[in-house]
Amino acid sequence: MINETIKKAIQTNSEELTDIRRKLHSEPELSWEETETTAFVCKYLDSLSISYYKTQPTGVIATIEGGKPGKTVALRADMDALSVEELNKELPYTSKFEGKMHACGHDAHTAMLLIAAKALNEVKDDIPGNVRLIFQPAEEVAQGAKEMVKQGAMKGVDHVFGIHIWSQMPTHKVSCQPGPSFASADLFKVTFKGRGGHGAIPHACIDAAIVASSFVMNVQSVVSRTIDPQSPAVLTVGKMVVGTRFNVIAENAVIEGTVRCFDQSTRDHVETQLKHYAEQVASIYGATAQVEYIRGTQAVNNDEESAKLVQKVATAAFGEDVLYPEKPTMGGEDFSEYMNEAPGSFALVGSGNPEKDTEWAHHHGKFNIDEEALATGAELYAQFAWAYLNQ
Repeated sequence: MINETIKKAIQTNSEELTDIRRKLHSEPELSWEETETTAFVCKYLDSLSISYYKTQPTGVIATIEGGKPGKTVALRADMDALSVEELNKELPYTSKFEGKMHACGHDAHTAMLLIAAKALNEVKDDIPGNVRLIFQPAEEVAQGAKEMVKQGAMKGVDHVFGIHIWSQMPTHKVSCQPGPSFASADLFKVTFKGRGGHGAIPHACIDAAIVASSFVMNVQSVVSRTIDPQSPAVLTVGKMVVGTRFNVIAENAVIEGTVRCFDQSTRDHVETQLKHYAEQVASIYGATAQVEYIRGTQAVNNDEESAKLVQKVATAAFGEDVLYPEKPTMGGEDFSEYMNEAPGSFALVGSGNPEKDTEWAHHHGKFNIDEEALATGAELYAQFAWAYLNQ
């Protein structure tokens, strides 16, 4: 199952792997702005003579053509950074750009897939089939995967595999459980309209601040009292804008938030109930409500056979104790778009190490990874592709 040439190639190129990750970390680019990252990926693929084409406006789709006939397996890495100010100022590879940071590990994903491609390219004559390499932009805005599919990323693909570095797991550990992995991630916006007026004459007004506050306090009962407790869901109000001046009763209030869950029926139910609560709360006070509900990423559900193959590959490559029973997360991931086109799985590779201060939450300004995890991720990419095609 494990290809020793691939293993040696990853080990041999581990220093280069770290260098690539550090370069990408120091030069973060936001969603749909990954121009220099795209150019770097293309230049690296050119050095390996791997064929590719650039997607628009950013991103790369490449293919390693094996020397024998067979299926096609896709490997995906995302490339975009976040609008987060990096707080790791002491690092020699800290972000060069104020307000931009690789605070989620996408720099590591891109570096790992490039080195995995280099290792697979060394054994391409023995590969029965093809390996599709997807370097995806705009994961953080949940748009990139859908666009990559439109531009041919999954054309002819039989199976798809992805990895996410995970600071909540110990370094080197691998988790890939069958079933739910990442939740669906939806956005909602509720606009309440009352009747403004002087703060000293409340009886002549309909206070949108009161309406919005009542909604925020009551809408949590959608989850706590209308959903089966064994079907987890999260409803979070993250933003509330109301009023214009200290002595003016607000006429308008705008609330924004997110909904996370794992199954479609729960997702549909929350959307329906959220609209119902907004309308009924507004009605109590004589106000009106307008609800905008945007379906974001779908839940990532790992195919059982694929997840079990990841586990077999991981234990064969790194030992029996490498597997980690990480629970599903309410975080969102647009990797689900690829799994609409072909079966596959999405694995987590641990990078948390308290001695190196790499256990900070993803999207935090202090986020960083234990770089010893890079080789684990790169080899898992390559060995999974080899094992799948050689089944």
